[in-house]
Amino acid sequence: MAETVDSKKEEPDYKRLHSFPLIRHTDMPEEMRVEAMELCVTACEKFTTNNESAAKMIKESMDKKFGSSWHVVIGEGFGFEITHELVTDWYSERERERERERERRINFNFPCKLLEESVGERAGKRMPRSLKQSRNGLREKYLKIDRRMRMRLGLRRWPPPLCVLLVSLSLAVHLVLALLSLLVLQRPCGPASPPGPHTLPHSGNSNLTLAEASLPKLSPDSPNTGSSKAAVDQTPKATGKRGRAYSPPPAARAGYAASPDSPSKLLALFSHPLYNLPHPAIQEDDWLLRVKPKVKDDNRDSTQEWLSDSEDGYDATHWDNTTESHPPWLRLHLGISRWRLYDRKDPSLQALLEQLATHRIVSAVQKPGGTQLKLVMSFPNYGQALFKPKKQERDSETDFNLFYFSDFERHNAEIAAFHLDRVLGFQRIPPVVGRLINVTAEIKDITTDRKLARTFYTSPVGNVCFYGQCSYYCSTEHAVCGRPLALEASLAVMLPDLSLAQRRSWRSPWRRSYSRSKLAQWEKDPNFCATVKKTPPYNKGTRLVDLIDMAILDFLMSNMDRHHYETFEKFGNDTFLLHLDNGRAFGRHSRDEPSILAPIEQCCRIRRSTLLRLQLLSRPQSRLSDVMRESLSQDPLTTVAPLLSEPHLSALDRRLVAVLQTVHRCQERFHSNGRGGDVVYDDIGAARL
Repeated sequence: MAETVDSKKEEPDYKRLHSFPLIRHTDMPEEMRVEAMELCVTACEKFTTNNESAAKMIKESMDKKFGSSWHVVIGEGFGFEITHELVTDWYSERERERERERERRINFNFPCKLLEESVGERAGKRMPRSLKQSRNGLREKYLKIDRRMRMRLGLRRWPPPLCVLLVSLSLAVHLVLALLSLLVLQRPCGPASPPGPHTLPHSGNSNLTLAEASLPKLSPDSPNTGSSKAAVDQTPKATGKRGRAYSPPPAARAGYAASPDSPSKLLALFSHPLYNLPHPAIQEDDWLLRVKPKVKDDNRDSTQEWLSDSEDGYDATHWDNTTESHPPWLRLHLGISRWRLYDRKDPSLQALLEQLATHRIVSAVQKPGGTQLKLVMSFPNYGQALFKPKKQERDSETDFNLFYFSDFERHNAEIAAFHLDRVLGFQRIPPVVGRLINVTAEIKDITTDRKLARTFYTSPVGNVCFYGQCSYYCSTEHAVCGRPLALEASLAVMLPDLSLAQRRSWRSPWRRSYSRSKLAQWEKDPNFCATVKKTPPYNKGTRLVDLIDMAILDFLMSNMDRHHYETFEKFGNDTFLLHLDNGRAFGRHSRDEPSILAPIEQCCRIRRSTLLRLQLLSRPQSRLSDVMRESLSQDPLTTVAPLLSEPHLSALDRRLVAVLQTVHRCQERFHSNGRGGDVVYDDIGAARL
């Protein structure tokens, strides 16, 4: 009884010793120290045997929360001498104390054994009473300590019959689960489809069946236009392990076929003069990439820029400096200019979306970095796309008790963000399309990524699952699963490789603290924008109004995770912003986040073209929710379920009114000071000049 009481008294000290690191030295502020301590504990508990992974997780998290560049060293038995910035140093010990405890536990029985051996040498002789008492006292002392440590560490020995019983129960449970899995695998998990042809929604032809709709419809401008047989050959038919043929959804249509009773609001919107404003004349230096007109080798034809043989599933290519020979993804790359990412009227844009939705996938590897699973998919014409899988149902709303940096990314958010960006007239998000992926045939069987391949498994109900490797949400608890093989995902076309077009990452001035208790500077200072306007590159050019355009986009889709943005380094500060990584958007529809509009509230600045388009989208004949519903209906995944639920579409209209009200308050405030013209930046007049 006394031993139990002693162990309970020492239990809090023991937990305290092993729950938090022993800080040897730090000059961090209190808030940063607490965040660093929690992060170190989480990383060391998650990667108990991999110091490299733990250090990588801590570095990426510290870079994200407090800015780059942090250096993290985890190990034992090393020394160091460093030069560092003030209030950023942290040195703690954790595993060393655990090793000492293990050494004590291992060596506790050794003195008793040694004493018995030394006494045993005197066999046949009478043991002195004093020696016998000292031996018994020492033995009791070490046995008492040993029992305490075994109780703490859960190492008490169980009786052999109990161990045999537990092993037998475990084997019985495994056999029952195996039998249940075999029974479940006899039938698909999804509901059985009724016999007969299935009419698809949102189709221009009411008599179109599922088999007919699954064939891609290429536009006349597509380079892959050919006979109907060629179109059928381009539609992949992957067969899973159980022999069921898998067909991808129909490709995105070249134009939205509205019903005869309701004219297309989307086409009417895009034909409006506000969506056809003149752009500045593009000079030679305004193009991001250019095809070289000549080659150095005189023996080669100057028109032959790229030749390759068909290898490892890729098509044989013959590209020259003519646009007709280029695949759609290359046309997109060559069309990037200083002023826009793509031209909405470019016919190759639709061909690119069709390629992403229907073409065969020849490679799938994991994209390094980030907190969630992402893959890079490759196509036969050497195009690549960024894959983000479905991790939760489309109608599920983010828990209000979760912080914005704890939410999962959504595949439908990436698709809807591309359409919203295009409807707003920004055209700064790379093209994205939805697609049903065969997890086995289009990922597992073709991947060359061994780390990814090791994470595949079959769930108890027969679904094929995988989870990959990343910083946070890559484990069996956060696995993505097919049903049983088909998995919804978004595919976004990859931008030009960094070796060809460097991109610069900018830290947003209105970046959040990514802390549960700490506020960012802009959240505490209402005059924060006055400081931003004096800081390059926001003190001249269009960078500030570009940032406000991005804030409007984020507010409409409720995206709070905009800590950085990127630009093409070739164009310097005089260019557009890339609106990348929108997976945490469209998480809540019942609640708006007004803090996203802080750049407008504090700076009171907006483009004239942006303001006029927002006012146009607030009118009944071109309501934002109606236009978005029509635009999203062109995506292939709409045949499965609407990409955005009606509450999300209604939230777009509500938030649009909030943006216009914010601008109106700014105009009233500036008019009272005689500065009403300072709110609107006239980019339309500048474009005409």
